[in-house]
Amino acid sequence: KNMAILNWVGTLFLGFIPCLILFLIKKDDAYVEDQSKEALNWSITAAIGYFVAIVLTVIVIGAFLIPVIGICHLVFCIMGAVAASNGKDFRVPFALRLIK
Repeated sequence: KNMAILNWVGTLFLGFIPCLILFLIKKDDAYVEDQSKEALNWSITAAIGYFVAIVLTVIVIGAFLIPVIGICHLVFCIMGAVAASNGKDFRVPFALRLIK
Protein backbone atom coordinates (compact mmCIF):
# COMPACT_ATOMS: atom_id res chain seq x y z
CA LYS A 1 0.00 0.00 0.00
CA ASN A 2 2.84 2.41 0.80
CA MET A 3 4.46 1.79 -2.58
CA ALA A 4 1.18 2.69 -4.32
CA ILE A 5 0.99 5.94 -2.31
CA LEU A 6 4.59 6.79 -3.19
CA ASN A 7 3.77 5.97 -6.80
CA TRP A 8 1.06 8.64 -7.00
CA VAL A 9 3.03 11.22 -4.99
CA GLY A 10 6.10 10.59 -7.14
CA THR A 11 3.99 10.97 -10.27
CA LEU A 12 2.83 14.34 -9.01
CA PHE A 13 6.38 15.67 -8.66
CA LEU A 14 8.50 13.62 -11.07
CA GLY A 15 6.12 12.73 -13.89
CA PHE A 16 6.17 9.27 -15.43
CA ILE A 17 9.53 8.10 -14.03
CA PRO A 18 8.37 6.68 -10.61
CA CYS A 19 5.39 4.85 -12.08
CA LEU A 20 7.51 3.41 -14.90
CA ILE A 21 10.11 2.15 -12.42
CA LEU A 22 7.46 0.58 -10.19
CA PHE A 23 5.68 -0.91 -13.18
CA LEU A 24 8.89 -2.61 -14.33
CA ILE A 25 10.11 -3.71 -10.88
CA LYS A 26 7.03 -4.63 -8.80
CA LYS A 27 5.57 -7.47 -10.87
CA ASP A 28 5.00 -9.58 -7.74
CA ASP A 29 2.42 -7.23 -6.17
CA ALA A 30 -0.77 -7.01 -8.24
CA TYR A 31 -2.09 -3.88 -6.48
CA VAL A 32 1.11 -1.87 -6.94
CA GLU A 33 1.37 -3.03 -10.55
CA ASP A 34 -2.24 -1.97 -11.23
CA GLN A 35 -1.80 1.45 -9.66
CA SER A 36 1.53 2.02 -11.40
CA LYS A 37 -0.14 1.20 -14.73
CA GLU A 38 -2.89 3.69 -13.97
CA ALA A 39 -0.41 6.38 -12.94
CA LEU A 40 1.68 5.70 -16.04
CA ASN A 41 -1.38 5.98 -18.27
CA TRP A 42 -2.30 9.26 -16.59
CA SER A 43 1.26 10.60 -16.95
CA ILE A 44 1.27 9.82 -20.65
CA THR A 45 -2.15 11.44 -21.08
CA ALA A 46 -1.02 14.55 -19.21
CA ALA A 47 2.18 14.75 -21.28
CA ILE A 48 0.14 14.57 -24.49
CA GLY A 49 -2.16 17.27 -23.11
CA TYR A 50 0.77 19.51 -22.24
CA PHE A 51 2.26 19.02 -25.71
CA VAL A 52 -1.02 19.93 -27.42
CA ALA A 53 -1.43 22.95 -25.13
CA ILE A 54 2.09 24.17 -25.91
CA VAL A 55 1.40 23.84 -29.63
CA LEU A 56 -1.88 25.73 -29.16
CA THR A 57 -0.15 28.65 -27.47
CA VAL A 58 0.33 29.93 -31.01
CA ILE A 59 -3.38 30.76 -31.06
CA VAL A 60 -3.44 31.78 -27.36
CA ILE A 61 -5.85 29.04 -26.19
CA GLY A 62 -2.92 26.91 -25.05
CA ALA A 63 -2.02 29.53 -22.45
CA PHE A 64 -5.37 28.81 -20.82
CA LEU A 65 -5.08 25.03 -21.20
CA ILE A 66 -1.71 24.64 -19.47
CA PRO A 67 -2.98 25.69 -16.00
CA VAL A 68 -6.12 23.56 -16.45
CA ILE A 69 -4.03 20.48 -17.23
CA GLY A 70 -1.77 21.28 -14.26
CA ILE A 71 -4.72 21.51 -11.88
CA CYS A 72 -6.16 18.24 -13.24
CA HIS A 73 -2.77 16.59 -12.76
CA LEU A 74 -2.59 17.82 -9.17
CA VAL A 75 -6.15 16.76 -8.32
CA PHE A 76 -5.94 13.30 -9.91
CA CYS A 77 -2.59 12.51 -8.28
CA ILE A 78 -3.95 13.54 -4.87
CA MET A 79 -7.09 11.48 -5.43
CA GLY A 80 -4.93 8.51 -6.43
CA ALA A 81 -2.76 8.85 -3.32
CA VAL A 82 -5.83 9.07 -1.05
CA ALA A 83 -7.43 6.03 -2.71
CA ALA A 84 -4.15 4.10 -2.42
CA SER A 85 -3.89 4.96 1.28
CA ASN A 86 -7.34 3.41 1.74
CA GLY A 87 -6.37 0.35 -0.31
CA LYS A 88 -8.90 1.06 -3.07
CA ASP A 89 -8.37 0.94 -6.80
CA PHE A 90 -8.34 4.33 -8.48
CA ARG A 91 -9.11 5.01 -12.12
CA VAL A 92 -8.47 8.42 -13.65
CA PRO A 93 -11.59 9.23 -15.70
CA PHE A 94 -9.83 11.01 -18.59
CA ALA A 95 -6.73 8.83 -18.92
CA LEU A 96 -5.96 7.05 -22.16
CA ARG A 97 -5.59 3.33 -21.50
CA LEU A 98 -2.40 2.80 -23.51
CA ILE A 99 -0.82 0.26 -21.11
CA LYS A 100 -3.06 -2.65 -20.24
